[in-house]
Amino acid sequence: MEQFASGPKHQYYGKGDVIVYRLNRQAESGRRSVFGANVLLLTYGDAFLPTYTTGDNTGLVATDSMKNFIQRETLTFPGESLEEFCQFLGAKFLATYPQAEGVQVSASEIAYAPLEQGGAFVPSGPERASARIELSRDALIEATSALRGFRLLRLAGSSFRGFVRDKYTTLPELADRPLHMWLDLEWRYTSSSDAFSDGRVTANVRRSVFETFQSFKSGSIQQVIYQMGTRILENVPEIAEVHLEAQNRTWDSVAEQDQTLGVYTDPRPPYGCLGLRMTR
Repeated sequence: MEQFASGPKHQYYGKGDVIVYRLNRQAESGRRSVFGANVLLLTYGDAFLPTYTTGDNTGLVATDSMKNFIQRETLTFPGESLEEFCQFLGAKFLATYPQAEGVQVSASEIAYAPLEQGGAFVPSGPERASARIELSRDALIEATSALRGFRLLRLAGSSFRGFVRDKYTTLPELADRPLHMWLDLEWRYTSSSDAFSDGRVTANVRRSVFETFQSFKSGSIQQVIYQMGTRILENVPEIAEVHLEAQNRTWDSVAEQDQTLGVYTDPRPPYGCLGLRMTR
């Protein structure tokens, strides 16, 4: 179910999984040659209600037209960040279709990293940046950004002990475990204008996550994400609130030798889910 920062909607509709790749084969230094995104555009307004109630499509913009709009207008988008891309599409949609009262545009990056030889690229990640912008005819209602899909592995420096032990407890206390965790983050901005930083804020958040994970010795995953949130708020003043959600995907041990060598496998399907929301 989709949610809107402007409040619940009696009806809305749109087009999702719209894939675009903008290729610039003569990109200037420091600019992207490959800009890829998966887009969801949703719109709302009283003009679209008759198609629900009576089947009257007089004011309806077909979702196939929305798909064509997104793909073709990507060619005219002058920027490179997802936030600017979503705002660009939303503003142009409202200018094109006066019957729309508001629009929400979300985009997740499809990232490619260059190889050393020019003109060659490989998929990057696994984490992916995303953005969500909601616009009315009068204002920018919401601007949020996210990084989802981190896969983080630390060989040492993570313990988990001292927790409640009772008749349901089978987990041993672990003084120094290899830690494998997944992580998603989403954040709100101190000011709406701070969302449009040409990707600088997202880069700083990614850097803070990596620096914390590789340097901080932890007693729990909860402590890891608290330290990550603390560092993000310290390092990135544009962020007012950050929401972190981690999954404990620590590998199951198959065989270990002298605390230095081990063979592991993917854990069983149940996983621990750990969430934290921090505000400035």
